Amino acid sequence: MTAQTSRAANDISSPNDLEAWWLPFTANRSFKQRPRMIARAKGMYYYTPDGREVIDGAAGLWCCNAGHNRDEITAAIQAQAQELDYSPAFQFGHKGGFAIASRIAQLAPGDLNHVFFCNSGSEAVDTALKVALAYWNVRGQGSKTRLIGRERGYHGVGFGGISVGGIVKNRQFFGTLLAGVDHLPHTYNREQQAFTKGEPEWGAHLADELERIVTLHDASTIAAVIVEPMAGSTGVIPAPKGYLQRLRQICDKHGILLIFDEVITGFGRLGTAFAAERYGVVPDMITFAKGVNSGTVPMGGVVVREGLYNTFMKGPEHMIELFHGYTYSGHPLACAAALAAQDIYRDEKLFERAKTLEPVWADAIHSLKGQPNVLDIRTVGLVGAIDLASRPDAVGARAFEAMDRAFNEYGLMMRVTGDTIALSPPLIVTEEEIGEIVDKLAKVIRAVA
Repeated sequence: MTAQTSRAANDISSPNDLEAWWLPFTANRSFKQRPRMIARAKGMYYYTPDGREVIDGAAGLWCCNAGHNRDEITAAIQAQAQELDYSPAFQFGHKGGFAIASRIAQLAPGDLNHVFFCNSGSEAVDTALKVALAYWNVRGQGSKTRLIGRERGYHGVGFGGISVGGIVKNRQFFGTLLAGVDHLPHTYNREQQAFTKGEPEWGAHLADELERIVTLHDASTIAAVIVEPMAGSTGVIPAPKGYLQRLRQICDKHGILLIFDEVITGFGRLGTAFAAERYGVVPDMITFAKGVNSGTVPMGGVVVREGLYNTFMKGPEHMIELFHGYTYSGHPLACAAALAAQDIYRDEKLFERAKTLEPVWADAIHSLKGQPNVLDIRTVGLVGAIDLASRPDAVGARAFEAMDRAFNEYGLMMRVTGDTIALSPPLIVTEEEIGEIVDKLAKVIRAVA
């Protein structure tokens, strides 16, 4: 059957044409030969079309922090759709947007009091970068245009995000990207940090590389530094002890904005509402997405400090202060889902639960040390990574096979980057389910040895 005839026959409830959907960040040809299909989800588990149970070791894509198909969130979305399906955020508002903005601001540390909504982590990053550039223009310091990211950083897939990001494959095919961007070195050193639980002791000094960059470019040209408190997508690299505090000190010294990309670490992943709280650092902006409504409806945003926001609130009151936004900023359904998710996080104390489970999780994941081809293990909060030795003829092939066999043969969903396995279960995970994840992963690692 040709693709054309297949599509003509595809007007039925069960898809029979896999060609039309170009899947993101996916080996499409391999997938379409051996599809990993998901039909439904509940709690800690996904279910395949034939009813097979798959434990979710990745919280979807780092996002389903409250677990899957929570009745409270589903009911909130349904009720909102019946009352107000869409409301424009340009010159108009609705109560749900103001309510969830207030809740998020209450969770953020210090004077991070104002929330600008968008629809994804990628949009959140580009928003934060634009706010930083606009801020210095409004302040009369328009020469501060340079943005500083970090090697191995992931900040989404917008042109701003991949410019400050530091993952090669995300950058190499898309031209010169934004001009005037520089990068700090990444903070991972296997020789110094192997098999670390929590924040590594070694590496705080790497923040001092920002001083070198300031010397090279001069602070008068640098608008902002953006880092992940834990670099997630590159393979789980926790910040070394003292590193983020040192970045804050250097940024304060030179008048540079500091942005924490908390798209992954926000909403309990590291045992606090935001990682900024865990590390005792108040950045100038925090980006968020994913866990804000447990991954149910696309939503992201940026939390900004009081003084930064107030800088824009000048001039004629009828004039727009920031020429930026999205059609779906603060979408009513996303806001309703987020309010319901925040209620779950609060009522079930899921952030505190993640903190309590962190040592249990760390011990369980580190028990895989000594399994075939395991080179390193890293854990922080309810996140873990296992580096596998690459096959001589195919970097990434071992972890890819592990991901595929985990889903199809062992009933485990996990993330892989190169030859690194990444785990980040929903925050509702039990000690018994942690044991299930680790037992299945041990079998997978041996199967691909």
